Amino acid sequence: MKLWACDRILVVKPSSLGDIIHTLPAVEAIHRTAPNAKIDWLVNTEWAPLLEGIPFISRVIPFPRREFRGPMGGWRAWKWAGDRLNRSRYDLALDFQGLCRSALLARSAKPKHLAGFRQAREGAPFLYDQKFPVFNWSGRHAVDRNLDLASAVGANIANPTFCLPPGDEIPGLNLSGEQTVLLHPFSRGEGKSLSVDEVLELAKLLRPHTVVLVGTPPEDVPIQWPPFVVDLLGKTTLPQLIHLIRRCSWTVSVDSGPMHLAAGITDRVLSLHTWSNPSMVGPWQPDAWIWREGQLLQVKQLSPDQFPERRDLKASFGSKDRLFSPEEIKAMSDFLIKQLHS
Repeated sequence: MKLWACDRILVVKPSSLGDIIHTLPAVEAIHRTAPNAKIDWLVNTEWAPLLEGIPFISRVIPFPRREFRGPMGGWRAWKWAGDRLNRSRYDLALDFQGLCRSALLARSAKPKHLAGFRQAREGAPFLYDQKFPVFNWSGRHAVDRNLDLASAVGANIANPTFCLPPGDEIPGLNLSGEQTVLLHPFSRGEGKSLSVDEVLELAKLLRPHTVVLVGTPPEDVPIQWPPFVVDLLGKTTLPQLIHLIRRCSWTVSVDSGPMHLAAGITDRVLSLHTWSNPSMVGPWQPDAWIWREGQLLQVKQLSPDQFPERRDLKASFGSKDRLFSPEEIKAMSDFLIKQLHS
């Protein structure tokens, strides 16, 4: 199989937000190597808007994952995929998800070749025609692992880029002329969400700069925030979030999908980590910034073993009312103010 000779390629990467972002450079590299190939992407319905408008994706195929729950969900998903995919006559399908379900979805398209990771889980490699190993799987960022798979099938992975759409403006929101900080403070992951007090402390310290809150709010957030905070919690679409990231001066985010979205757009990102390893799951951009254990560092300064994943810290932070001390919040605000004025 020669990549440059492929007419139709199927990418299977249904979820999640961060994982889809991590796959974009690999797919863009495939496009650069086979510019005439039509590339389709199978993605969970809720993430489909993220890919719409990317010029090298011919078709975004929304996969209604939530409709296939229950004992017969796997069979119904297989039938759904077969009805929609196997008429496309794909020369190559790539399973970047690396799970049994995603491998079955890719196989249901009946491609001439199906490729995936040798380290894929749940027996997925048994469904592949070609299985490619990734060196140091557990010690590398997902972006690099995905680039390895693209390289293995013949893509030129030099100068990888994230090609994200421009996004949509939010009607009635005017931030022109302001230095603003986009803050994504809450996460579903245990031991990752800032407390309301921490959010207020950081916003007060950043005044007169505007802080824009985004993301999914927990149940205990205030009904109304102070006037120096723009409350967009639960009020933005993915395209609107992309536009906000491009518009705001800096993005500050806990370890989550929106952080990876921001890091795919700009290096003016500060990612806040408690127990997770920022070298493995933090921003991929070398000039982005991370915070963990009182240290503020750029990604290019990190080594994989510098801040190992700490499950004991996960349990500890999960039981705390706050993640960071007032002194740490002050240090973060001082850094951001310096960057905003530079």
